[in-house]
Amino acid sequence: MSLYANLGEVAGLGREQNQTVSGKREGTDPRQRPLQRHVFESVIARTLQLPRGHHDYRVTQTFVPMRDGVELATDVYEPEDGTMGTILIRTPYSRDGLIAHLTAGFFASPGYLVVNQSCRGTFGSGGDFAPFSQEVEDGADTVAWLRRQPWFGGRFALWGASYLGFTAWATMMDPPPELVAAVIAASTHDNHQAAHGAGAFSLEETVGLLDAFGHLGAGTLENILLGVSSGRRLAPAYDELPLVRARETVFADSTMPYVEWLTAPDADDPVWRTMRLDQALERIDVPVLLQGGWQERFLDQMIAQYSRLRARGVDVGLTIGPWTHIEIATKAAGLLMTETLDWLAEHLAETGLRERSSPVRIYVTAADEWRSLPQWPPLRNDRVLYLRPDGELGDAQPAPDAGPTTFTFDPGDPTPSVGGRIIHPTRGGYRDNRKLEKRADVLTFTTPPLREALGVIGTPVVEMAHHTDNPHADLFVRLCEVGRRGKSVNVSDGFRRLGPEDANGTIRLRLDPVAHRFEPGVRIRLQVSGGAHPRYARNLGTGLDPATSSDLAVSNREVFHGAGGFSQVFLPCGVS
Repeated sequence: MSLYANLGEVAGLGREQNQTVSGKREGTDPRQRPLQRHVFESVIARTLQLPRGHHDYRVTQTFVPMRDGVELATDVYEPEDGTMGTILIRTPYSRDGLIAHLTAGFFASPGYLVVNQSCRGTFGSGGDFAPFSQEVEDGADTVAWLRRQPWFGGRFALWGASYLGFTAWATMMDPPPELVAAVIAASTHDNHQAAHGAGAFSLEETVGLLDAFGHLGAGTLENILLGVSSGRRLAPAYDELPLVRARETVFADSTMPYVEWLTAPDADDPVWRTMRLDQALERIDVPVLLQGGWQERFLDQMIAQYSRLRARGVDVGLTIGPWTHIEIATKAAGLLMTETLDWLAEHLAETGLRERSSPVRIYVTAADEWRSLPQWPPLRNDRVLYLRPDGELGDAQPAPDAGPTTFTFDPGDPTPSVGGRIIHPTRGGYRDNRKLEKRADVLTFTTPPLREALGVIGTPVVEMAHHTDNPHADLFVRLCEVGRRGKSVNVSDGFRRLGPEDANGTIRLRLDPVAHRFEPGVRIRLQVSGGAHPRYARNLGTGLDPATSSDLAVSNREVFHGAGGFSQVFLPCGVS
C-alpha cells in the first residue's frame, strides 16, 4: 500500500493522533535507512554542495486539525540528541523523497526540530487544494497546534522557497509571538502582482503554474511525460483567442482557477483577497533573510519585500545571485542553505554570530564575483546612452532633426518572448537573442565595442520618445550584452502596457534590477519591440480584453531620435 494510502488510514484514527514512521520511510533515523538510499542522499548533498549535519532523527506522522475540521498531514522530524529550535515548513509538494531530504531532512540533520506539513488538499491532507487561498488561516491553526505540543520549546522560525515562501508570509499576516526569524527564497507575497502587475496578464507563467498544480499527485514517470509534452499541451492556451478558451482545452479536466485569475485584473477583486499579503510586510518585526536571483521570476517582489522591511527598521538580509527560479534549488542550493543555517544559528538557536559582513550580498554577472553592500539600491551615477537613427547606441545626442526608426506590431504574429524572468527551465534565464533580433518587429540599438569596462548596478531606466497610430499598444525593451562573436544575451527587461492617455510622447520604462559588468570589447544593445508573447498576453490593438475578445488591429510605431524628441537609456554605474 502506498504511503499516502497509509496516511488516509491514520487520518481515520482521530485528530492529533501520531504514528512513528518505520525505518522504510525516508527521513527516519539515518542509521535505519537502506544503505542504497543513504548513499543516494549523500551523493545529492555533495552534488549540490550542501553542508551536512551529524544528528540522527526520527520522523513521526500526525494530522493537524484546522478550524473547519479538516486535518493536514504533517511530519515531525525530531533529532535524537535534543533540538536547537523548531522550524515550520508548509508545502503543497511531496513530503517524501528527495524534496523532503533537501528541506525538512536538511534542517533536522544539524539538530533542528522540523514540522513539515502538506497544504490543504495535497499529499494526504484533507480538504481541497485551492492555490494560495487558504494559507493564512491554515498557517495560524498550525501555529496554535504547535503551541500545544509537549516537545515545542517556545521558539520557532519559518522557512520557505517559492510556494513555501508564500505560506511563510501567510503565517506572518498575524505574527505569532513565538516566531523569532524567517528565511524566504524566490517567493511572492502578492499573487495579483505576479499575474497582472505588469499591466498585461502573465500568460505563460500562470498557465504553467496552474497546469503544474493540477498534476501535483503525478508519479515520476507521469511528471516526465508531462514535462516533455508541455509545449504541445499548453500551446492552445498561448495561441488561441479569446484566452478563456483554454478552459475547454488545457484546463478542460482541471479544477484550477485559470479563468478566475485571468478575468480579475483589478487588485481589489475578491478573487485576490487571500492572495495579497502586503500587511505581513507591515506587521512582521523579526529578522528576515531574503534570497533570489537576477533572472528569478519574483525578483521585483523580493526587492520590494526588502525595501519595505528595511524602511521599517526590521533586521533584513538580501542575497541575489546569477540564478533563475529553478536554479535557486539546484546551482544555488549549497550557498543559500549555508547562509540559511548561519541565519538560523544566530536568531533561532542563538549559537552563532552573524557571518554576512553586510545586509546585502549581490553577484555581479560577467565579473563573476560577489559584492557586499550596505543597502539596495546603491547610490547611482548614471551613464546616458542615446538611441540613434542608424541603429547605434551612443554617448552623443543625435541631431535635432534626426528622423525616427519605425516598426509594426501585428498581434496576429506577436513578437515572441525569449529568456528572461521565466520559470520554465528551458525557456527562461540568459538566452541567445540573435534569432529574435532578426525579426522586422524588433529594433536594436548597439554601442561600438567598449574600450573599457562598464559596471551597471541598480535599475536601468529607458525614456523613449514614441508614437503609435494605434494607442492600444505595448512596449517591451531589453538590455543585452553582445559578445565579440556577435551573440546577444539578455541582461535586463522592461515592459509597459499603453493606452490612449499615455501611448504617445516620452514613455518611461523601469527595467529589471541588475548587477552586471560589460567587459572591454563587448557591445551594449537595447532591443525595442511591441510585446513578448506569451510571457505577457498580447495586446490585441483594439482596447478589448484578450480574455474575452479575438479582434485584432496592428500598430505602426515610431521611435524618435531628434525630431519628435530624444530616446535614451540611463545605466546606473558604479561597479568596476
